Amino acid sequence: MGLRDFLERFRPVGTPGASAVGVPADRTAERAAELEPALASLTDVQREADSIRADADERADAVRRDAAREAARIVAAARERAPELRRQAAEPPLRTARHEAEALRAAGNRTAAAVRAQAAARMPDLVRQAVTDALRAAEDGTAPAVREQAGARTPGPEQAVAGTPRPAAGPGGPP
Repeated sequence: MGLRDFLERFRPVGTPGASAVGVPADRTAERAAELEPALASLTDVQREADSIRADADERADAVRRDAAREAARIVAAARERAPELRRQAAEPPLRTARHEAEALRAAGNRTAAAVRAQAAARMPDLVRQAVTDALRAAEDGTAPAVREQAGARTPGPEQAVAGTPRPAAGPGGPP
């Protein structure tokens, strides 16, 4: 029950005294009769609004379908272009890496050439020292070739006899 209906209960119906002959006023029917033409015109407007909404929904669906097709076309084109773009994006770092590798290779070649030059410069002295040591050992009889010629070969581990002292291992390991 609304406030208006509640307050309607307290409205005086007539003057005090003898009751007047007649039918009490039907306020609800009066209101309905008054509002009926306005509500009827609103029904027509509501149908028209529903029709406009349905047309708008159809157009929105068409726009969504067109947008989905366009998005699919854009994605397909992007996937087609992606390998070339990746290659282009990777080219500068690859070029830099190639230059760095070439610089490292050149530095390595320079270092190797320096080692070769140093070895070539030191080789005559080292050969002379090795020959001198070999000749001195041959004169003393301590060279391995001199011992083999003399038949004084040292037995290996598989030929060692129990109780026979074994020679100590040199810096290069067992003989």
